[in-house]
Amino acid sequence: MTAPWITYRPELKVLDCTIRDGGLINNHMFEDGFVKAVYETCVEAGIDYMEIGYKGGKKIFAPDQFGAWKFCDEDDIRRIVGGNETPLKLTAMADAGKSDWRTDILPKEQSVLDVIRVAFYVHQVAEAVDMIRDAHDKGYEVTANLMAVSRAQETEVDQVLELVAETPASTIVVVDSFGSLYAEQVEILVKKYLAYGKATGKEVGIHAHNNQQLAFANTIEAIIHGANRADGSMAGLGRGAGNCPMELLIGFLRNPKFKLRPIYQLLQDQLDPLRKTVEWGPFVQYNITGQLNQHPRSAMAARAGEEPGDYVKFYDKVITEE
Repeated sequence: MTAPWITYRPELKVLDCTIRDGGLINNHMFEDGFVKAVYETCVEAGIDYMEIGYKGGKKIFAPDQFGAWKFCDEDDIRRIVGGNETPLKLTAMADAGKSDWRTDILPKEQSVLDVIRVAFYVHQVAEAVDMIRDAHDKGYEVTANLMAVSRAQETEVDQVLELVAETPASTIVVVDSFGSLYAEQVEILVKKYLAYGKATGKEVGIHAHNNQQLAFANTIEAIIHGANRADGSMAGLGRGAGNCPMELLIGFLRNPKFKLRPIYQLLQDQLDPLRKTVEWGPFVQYNITGQLNQHPRSAMAARAGEEPGDYVKFYDKVITEE
């Protein structure tokens, strides 16, 4: 018997999605100081990628209603990172159907970004393929993030993976959008994604949500079965129940290039104070939607409503709507 948990895989890389996913709970209205603190922590901690926000379409999202990180204009990013003369790769997410990607994603030589993450649902795969090719042709590393995989039929997932496998995306990501997956399902999906990606040399990633308090466990499970790209966020900051906590992920990975102390400093200085004005975490309503494999929007509304402690009323409501 071996003990792989005391060593590490040097090819495994980590992405921080604190600002991008966390921005979904405050319309991306983070102060520059907070974004800069996360950036500097990622650099100091040895994290490989930082997802600084979205490339959202300004015809869809009114700029006066969202913070800068909904759009990631070049001037805004450079205000935080300068020319980013560090090993950290900067990433932005472009959603199919919600991004003016043809014009808003600049050629790589004009941008401080390194990676574009293309996010899409099953029915948007045709546009996603075009987006992946466009970003690659512009000089970026590209990933394919199929959202809400837990609600897709197996034949649909197979079709998406068959199409994505032929694109220049470097990574295909298992995305547990609703925090509903269990370890056995994660294993099946990771192995499926690996099988499709192997022929064209693609890596497999994992992006887990914490609705059932399984984000960290499911991330470990994905890594065990061969995922070499893992997402996390500082203190688990993210939409609704949040994501896999970066501090737990880095502690698990054992790679000496990663440093935990800067992350704890960030939690102490920035994330704990943020909890006074912004709520995230696996509250009961998120547990319920996770178990029911539902989008957490109803849980988010309940948490923001007048009766956030009335779990039974919420349960009765969502069960009736099933």
